[in-house]
Amino acid sequence: MDTEETRETEEFLLPRSRAANERLHAMIPGGAHTYAKGDDQYPENLAPVISHGHGAHVWDIDGNRYVEYGSGLRSVSLGHAHPRVIEAVRRELDRGSNFVRPSIVEVEAAERFLATVPTAEMVKFAKNGSDVTTAAVRLARAVTGRPRVAICGDHPFFSTDDWFIGTTPMSAGIPAATTELTVSFPYGDLAATEELLTRHRDEVACLILEPAGHSEPPPGYLVGLRELADRHGCVLIFDEMITGFRWSEAGAQGLYGVVPDLSTFGKALGNGFAVSALAGRRELMERGGLRHAGDRVFLLSTTHGAETHSLAAAMAVQATYVEEGVTARLHTLGERLAAGVRDAAAGMGVGDHLVVRGRASNLVYATLDENGQPSQQYRTLFLRRLLAGGVLAPSFVVSSALDDADIDHTIDMVAQACAVYRKALDAGDPTPWLAGRPVKPVFRRLA
Repeated sequence: MDTEETRETEEFLLPRSRAANERLHAMIPGGAHTYAKGDDQYPENLAPVISHGHGAHVWDIDGNRYVEYGSGLRSVSLGHAHPRVIEAVRRELDRGSNFVRPSIVEVEAAERFLATVPTAEMVKFAKNGSDVTTAAVRLARAVTGRPRVAICGDHPFFSTDDWFIGTTPMSAGIPAATTELTVSFPYGDLAATEELLTRHRDEVACLILEPAGHSEPPPGYLVGLRELADRHGCVLIFDEMITGFRWSEAGAQGLYGVVPDLSTFGKALGNGFAVSALAGRRELMERGGLRHAGDRVFLLSTTHGAETHSLAAAMAVQATYVEEGVTARLHTLGERLAAGVRDAAAGMGVGDHLVVRGRASNLVYATLDENGQPSQQYRTLFLRRLLAGGVLAPSFVVSSALDDADIDHTIDMVAQACAVYRKALDAGDPTPWLAGRPVKPVFRRLA
């Protein structure tokens, strides 16, 4: 490692954050309340603990400012402390947040959501994505009388509940009998999905997937999946946690024109406030209600699911997206960032190793080694250089609060990181540039 690089790395230390991380681990398993926010996801001793954020920037407790990407695991798409959202929340805080009967805010929030996502006929709110995806699965099992859940095996996450976590390397504590009821199908492959449904004929309650991921759906795929679900009598569920609002105000279902039976929303819906939604066809959703003659389904019943300030935040977010064309802005920002990162990587001779993927509003990147294989070591090197340059980027997922100066600064820091990347590739070993253990995948069997 060059002397200058060594000096810069040594100067960028986070003593207060490091001490706070130790305090976190002493009291909180994993040192964070979300595994994807753990310090194992960052270079050793370079996991900033956040003091506050505003717009597209956050500050750590050591006083460093960062341009932030992927804010709140993609939930803060308008930027931190967005004035319209904060004002809506403040109005409700003085009026009480939780009552023994539904508040009028619940009516208004439901009307706003169904106007924004017109492919849905009913909606029920909760606090997190796992609650609503599990409710969708339970409802599908109830209306079909079938036990199995078919998940898209190419999508990384659906729920913290046993029906999904049992399929991951972190399956400790989950009975095998539960996991055996979850099967998987590959994204984009209708023939393989039909084979799965035929093999488990009359057993699969639902197909659940993100309608789109790092690449666009193959032509006719979502329509074909809709037809498969109808033919085999199972429920089609779109997990729109990520695609909701970032693809269009009405989600991917609105963009691609394919209507699922049920869909789930969260993340961007509250711009950081805790709110999620299960939406879908009235015929199915009403099975969790009081106006039907069949067996009652325990669909969703949460103490805090209808907190007034979170629902107010959701309404403000939806109004802002529609009135200000936020989705289009996210795509414009993402396209500019992606082009700049690709040019910077190519200019430093690592264009085949730092690869930007995904829709412009939801960019991620891959770090590949000398053999073109995904590498946690090169990811560590890359993250380390970005952090030292004031860019906090576990992904390149943009918020609408970014401006041209933020993007330009990010591209400059990417170019500097890529220069080091090239040196490591030439050396055939990134270890000297890591200064500690590499970052780790979230889902792994051992700590």
